[in-house]
Amino acid sequence: MIPDSASSIPPKQKSFTTIRPIGAAALQGIAFSGETLFAIDATNGYLLQIDPKSDSSTILNSSRELDWVGASGLALAGETLWLTLDNSVYFCQLKGDLSLQHFVTLPYTANGIAVRDATIYITSQRSGYIFIYSRDTGREITRLYAPGVGAEHITIRGEELWVSDAEEQTVYCLDRATGEIHFSVLTPFANPTGLAFYTDPETGQDILYVAYSGEEPYIRDNPNADPNFELQYRDRTFIHPLYFSHNAERHYALSNGYLIEMSYIEELAPLEDVELKQVEWRIALPAETDRQKIRKIEPIGMPFTEEVQDGQRIAVFKFDTLKPGERHLFGWKALLEVWSIKYRLTPREVEKLPDLSPDFETRYLVDNDELAMDTEIIRRAAREAIGRETNLLRKVYNIRNYVYDKLSYGIKPHIDTPDIVLERGVGSCGEYLGLLLALGRLNGIACRTVGRYKCPAHNDKFGIPLEPDFNHVWMEFYVPGVGWLPMESNPDDTVEGGPYPTRFFMGLAWYHMEMAKGITFETLRSEGAPVNKENTSIGELAINHVRFKILEELSPPQWT
Repeated sequence: MIPDSASSIPPKQKSFTTIRPIGAAALQGIAFSGETLFAIDATNGYLLQIDPKSDSSTILNSSRELDWVGASGLALAGETLWLTLDNSVYFCQLKGDLSLQHFVTLPYTANGIAVRDATIYITSQRSGYIFIYSRDTGREITRLYAPGVGAEHITIRGEELWVSDAEEQTVYCLDRATGEIHFSVLTPFANPTGLAFYTDPETGQDILYVAYSGEEPYIRDNPNADPNFELQYRDRTFIHPLYFSHNAERHYALSNGYLIEMSYIEELAPLEDVELKQVEWRIALPAETDRQKIRKIEPIGMPFTEEVQDGQRIAVFKFDTLKPGERHLFGWKALLEVWSIKYRLTPREVEKLPDLSPDFETRYLVDNDELAMDTEIIRRAAREAIGRETNLLRKVYNIRNYVYDKLSYGIKPHIDTPDIVLERGVGSCGEYLGLLLALGRLNGIACRTVGRYKCPAHNDKFGIPLEPDFNHVWMEFYVPGVGWLPMESNPDDTVEGGPYPTRFFMGLAWYHMEMAKGITFETLRSEGAPVNKENTSIGELAINHVRFKILEELSPPQWT
């Protein structure tokens, strides 16, 4: 069995649902005392006492809230409350008048805080460290490297440090003494801003709660405007349980999952009259992976037969003849269980790897998708990207950072080859991917395309039809002896010049739908041969309809 410290599953008896405190604008640090939840509202300066069952909130510092504006970290040690504000740490007595007493001032802004016995742990994004201070002397004992690149909050469970990172959208489990990362998990929502464990008194089980804070767009009905509907933004803050399960043997951890219904349907509506005979319309089906399980697949509109291509399931729709003026709806609907996944491998673990098989070299080290691997600009970039690095994991990481340094994200009407994209300096997700594939393969790294869609990330809206604005592709690279690992194409390219988060380096969020691994997502054949794209393309023949419904939240399985 996996040890309890490596998993957190919803208790059967009871659990708090999403907590949305009334009157809160931007929750930061949180802490539990029994079944009572305390939180900092950084915008208003409130110290809130929250009833998790009703969302009812009480402002405890009603006469001192201006002193607390901008506070972020929060910790409780008995009746003593600790907080971070700007670059200083303060404490006060919870049952007193909440007047703040200064503890220590850091050279940089302090973000999060945790207390264990006589030891104080303080995170600081600007410094890149977790500072460890003596509560008795106020002196620094030592410091640990912070695991991510964003503002971090911290809490303690036993001999573990748990750190949330807003930019990384990640929670890390660290060894409290050494700072070594045991594993990490992606959070189901963006911008985590606080975390705390709640111990269920009936089961004794620890449940990790994470606070989130940001803005959300909405449509406002303004009767004084013409037109009356306006795009506006409002505060969005809440607290949600983070469920996780760590599979150390397989090098990954799963976190909050969802049961999702996905439909992919083609509406035959040619732009011009065309007649095709003995037609096979082939559409990739969702894959079974470490983080994605298929409960059910059924046809829509008309039946299909199923084939397997390079290990990938394909739905094949057959027409004797497609005549001018014909209209059809056809496709599939899948019921999927999807989780967020984060793999963890260190460069030391991939030092001595077996060679790639000849089959992998033939399929995944060659230019089989207009990657411009024979052009001088791409060959030079392949050399520059890795420098003298020989470790496979570091090579992939360096290639990713090189591409992020060279490109900025932008949508184009069509995908250009990597040489053109590199010269232009702007690329879509598919163009980022093409450059990543070219540089990876030239450096002996087997890699392939994966896609095809992301569910809109509205995982607090169940049963509502959701339609993505774009399709999406990302990459998998192969580690001999380990397997295929995911890497996003462009979403981690968030800051000009870096440092870049690594949330999707060997990780995928719950909203990624995996299919068409290393194969074309959709193809058309007529009379036994591929249809000439220059004469007739799928985009000119049909309109695709992609729809998702998030049905319920799941929790990761436990392994035995």
